[in-house]
This record gives sequence, C-alpha cells and structure tokens, in this order.
Amino acid sequence: MSGLLVAGTTSDAGKSLVTAGICRWLARRGVRVAPFKAQNMSNNSMVCGDGAEIGRAQWVQARAAGVEPEAAMNPVLLKPGSDRRSHVVALGKPFGTLEAGEYATGRAGLAEIAFGAFEDLSARYDLVVCEGAGSPAEINLRGGDYVNMGLARRFGLPVLVVGDIDRGGVLAAMFGTLALLSAEDQALVAGWVVNKFRGDVGLLRPGLDSLEKVTGRPVLGVLPWLDRVWIDSEDALAVAGWRRETRGGGLGVAVVRFPRASNATDVDALAAEPGVTVTLTADPDVVAAADVVVLPGSRATVADLTWLRDRGLDTAVTARAAARRPVLGICGGYQMLTESIVDEIESGAGEVAGIGLLPGRVTFATEKVLARPTGTWRGHPVHAYEIHHGSVTTTSPGESFLDGQRAGAVWGTMWHGAFENDAFRRAWLTEAAAQAGVGWAPAPDAPGFGELREEMLDKLADAVDEHLDTAALRTLLEHGAPPDLPFVPPGAP
Repeated sequence: MSGLLVAGTTSDAGKSLVTAGICRWLARRGVRVAPFKAQNMSNNSMVCGDGAEIGRAQWVQARAAGVEPEAAMNPVLLKPGSDRRSHVVALGKPFGTLEAGEYATGRAGLAEIAFGAFEDLSARYDLVVCEGAGSPAEINLRGGDYVNMGLARRFGLPVLVVGDIDRGGVLAAMFGTLALLSAEDQALVAGWVVNKFRGDVGLLRPGLDSLEKVTGRPVLGVLPWLDRVWIDSEDALAVAGWRRETRGGGLGVAVVRFPRASNATDVDALAAEPGVTVTLTADPDVVAAADVVVLPGSRATVADLTWLRDRGLDTAVTARAAARRPVLGICGGYQMLTESIVDEIESGAGEVAGIGLLPGRVTFATEKVLARPTGTWRGHPVHAYEIHHGSVTTTSPGESFLDGQRAGAVWGTMWHGAFENDAFRRAWLTEAAAQAGVGWAPAPDAPGFGELREEMLDKLADAVDEHLDTAALRTLLEHGAPPDLPFVPPGAP
C-alpha cells in the first residue's frame, strides 16, 4: 500500500469528512494510516504535541487514524490575513507571507516541502490518505499545483472524486471535472463518491449508470446525509452542525462573525451542550439580545476591530458589560476588549484603542507563540493551546481567568480549545447563565465533547463500511488506478 487522494468537485464537497472516515475505517482493520493535506488554506489550526501548527481538519483526521498529529500531515498551511495576502506556515512553523500575485509563481519551494513530507509519512506508515483542496479542475492553477493532481502525478496516487449532491448538479460537476483534466491527470482519476444524499438511492441509479458509462469510472458508493457529523472546519466560522432546539431554560450564545475569524472552532463545544443554542451574527441587535456573547479569535485583530466598530457592534458589547451581561473574548477577541493594541507586525497600524472593557495593553511581536498550556479554573483542570503574535500585559490586578482575566461579566483568555474540557465548560456556562439571569444547568447525562467526536468519527467509518464498495477501495489502495481508464475529451486546453 502507498496512498490515495480524496479530491472534490468543489470546496466543502465533503473531502475532509470522507478522508476522516476512510482513516478510521482503515485503522479499525489494523492498517497504520496517516492523513495528509499538502496545502491547507485555513485560519482554523491546532498546536500539536511537539509545538507544530497544522490545520484543525488534519488534526481530527489523525485522531480518526488513531495516530499522533504532526507537522508532516499538513506541511503547508496558508492563513489568510486579507483578501490578497496569506501568512505561510511550513512544517508547523512560520515561513513568511504569500501575496495573491505571487501565488501562481511562488509555490515551487513549498511544493518540495510538501513532497518531502509525503515521502516521510510514506516511509513510516502503511498508507497515507491525502485530502485535496478545492477542485482538481482549477486549471488556472495546475502549473504549480502540488495538493491535487500535482501530488497524485508525483507519487502515482489513485484519485477518488467526491461530490456533494445536496448542492445539486453533482453528476455534471463530476463529468466536467474529469473532462477538464489532461490525459495524464485523467489516468489517475479512478472513481466517484456521491456525498450527502437524502432519499431513495434507486431514484439516483439511472444517473449513476450514465455517469459510469460516459466517464468509464465506477461510482464507488453513495454516502447518505449524516446528522451530527462535522470536521473542524477549514472555513472561517461554521459551528459544526451542532445546533439544537432550545426548550425551557435554554441559553442563547451569539458569536460575532468576524471576516477573519481564527480558531472559531472554540465554540463547537458550546454548541454541542444540550440546551445551548449558538448563533453566528454581525447584527448589533442579536448581540444585545443574546444571553452570552463571544468574540472569537481573529487572524487580523486590528482590521476585525475596525469592522466591529463600523457596524456598531462595539457599542452593543459595551452596553452588555455595563449591564453586567456576559461577554467572552478569546485570543484576538480578548485583545479587542483591552485598552490598547500596539501592532507594527500584523496590520502595521501602530497603536490603536481597544474597546476598553478589560485592563491591558496588547503588543504584537514577530515571533509567534505556539504552546499547549494547562491550568485550572474553580478547581476544574483545563488543557488548551495558544497561537498568536499579540500578547496582553495587564495594567491592573484583577481576577485571573485561564491566564487571562475577568472584570465583572467580561471575560478574556488567550487560550483556544479550553471549552473542550467538559467540567470547565459546564462550570463556566453555569456561571455565565447566572450572570445573564437564565436558569440553564448542564444535563447530568450529557456525553462529553471528546466522546461526541469519537462517536462522529465512528459514524463516518460505519458509513464508509456500509455504503462504499470497500473491496474496490482496497484494490485501489493496493494496486493504484487501473491502467486502462479511458480519456474523456476535451481535456485540459
């Protein structure tokens, strides 16, 4: 065995979920498998045990595989700081910036880093399951590609293409994806997987038969729509599908939707708690009305603070604090709540006034803080992680909160991932609910967040086992793409 590439007709087609499901399915069968994404573009990342920073999706996929997450699993991570510039993380460490105009030409060095990481994993694991990015048919980027067909061609990987039928047009998208690829690229596209199907598969069968006939590739299966599954999103803010109905005594949490939200997966654990409803918003009225408001992390703290003020959200947050109604800032959100921000690094804006609800001054430094801190709050252990350039220096003593601070109903911490600690999360939510005057209490029999994640990964593996042609999948893994796959015109121009 060597590897497999899971590509998609579009972004968010389900590549991350299918990759995680295949990793768990293989791990159950005793295969030592590693996930891999050559290049990830995401502001949602995680600090591994060795201090390396990788995309959250690859961290969860490593959990699915039952192996320790490491830098080689996501050797290149692009973290968008604006519409035209991304900060580059290579092998888990800061590597500089990449401007939009440099993207087509500045990737050769990154490609070699990614290829070296794949070779390293291949030498240490039985199998590497790779996730593509976007679509392999983005022919404007094919020349320097190293995450889709460029990766597959370099290492002879068979390619499965996943399509999201819930969006509509999936059969056309699959055919069009293949028909836009060169003959050499098409030779590695070995099959199709339809994702997120609702209803009677029999009604879909005539379309699948036609797709197989016109492409010469089999449909390896139709995965159903699965409720309550998620993968830590690559996109800026997407609360994991955890929304639950709120009955009497429910707690409403509003999360501000920053344009450059970072590590907003922090709120997934809040949204998973029974009786808690999480809403993403840029509306000051929603912020004013919510029981609890969260300012999440940001990859562009000063720019997102300006955006916050332009919409009057800062006024709504300040009014909440005056009324002693809870506000929580995490990392960049915490920085915004302080008195001042000095940033010559990320934005180059110099000194900027913060909202002023927590005593402190933020200073940005060139060196990024990557850490896995531990601590306690109200006697509850907390394990977390830190990813930031800006650090807070408090200007007056106050109540400590996870290495941050609390003043009245305003809370701030630089720690990500804290709310995945079940006892801490429930204790903090209980206190915040009391501040908001809401009679919410944790459900005594509710599963923990880690348990929910494991159930989700098992559900994905069950779906792979039940709904995919696993015999055909094993053949691809062991022997690669068949040698006689037909060319579908017109091919890449």
